[in-house]
Amino acid sequence: MQSDATTVAQYVQSLSPERRAIIKPIRAMIRKHRPKGITEGMQYGMIGYFVPHSKYPAGYHCKPAEPLPFLSLASQKNHCALYAMSLYMNPETLKQFQADWKATGKKLDMGKSCIRFKKLEDFAMDVVADYLDTITVDDYIATYESSLNR
Repeated sequence: MQSDATTVAQYVQSLSPERRAIIKPIRAMIRKHRPKGITEGMQYGMIGYFVPHSKYPAGYHCKPAEPLPFLSLASQKNHCALYAMSLYMNPETLKQFQADWKATGKKLDMGKSCIRFKKLEDFAMDVVADYLDTITVDDYIATYESSLNR
């Protein structure tokens, strides 16, 4: 469910109180742990975290006018979701992330890059924070570019 909000503040304010109670703490964690150089803003109708053109002028290969997406956080119709594009590009990192999540005892409901959850208690906040602490913007760009060459 894409939002028409033009700012993150508008997006968060437009959420129901129940969804806001889920999205706000996850957003705070991402803002604290995101790699240096990742910018927050609205992208694709969701809260987006991306590599700005000033750092990666080529932008996203599908839409070069868009900055390179890194993460997105959204309230969808039936769940909330964190889209972690960098995870599916690196099979070793993905495998470790999945193992770390499983170790928490929480069920991981994950698509290719989408982690779905209905309650804050379903979300392994520490696992995501630890993952964000391990990646740099330069590592992400390198992984992204190598995935384009496959």
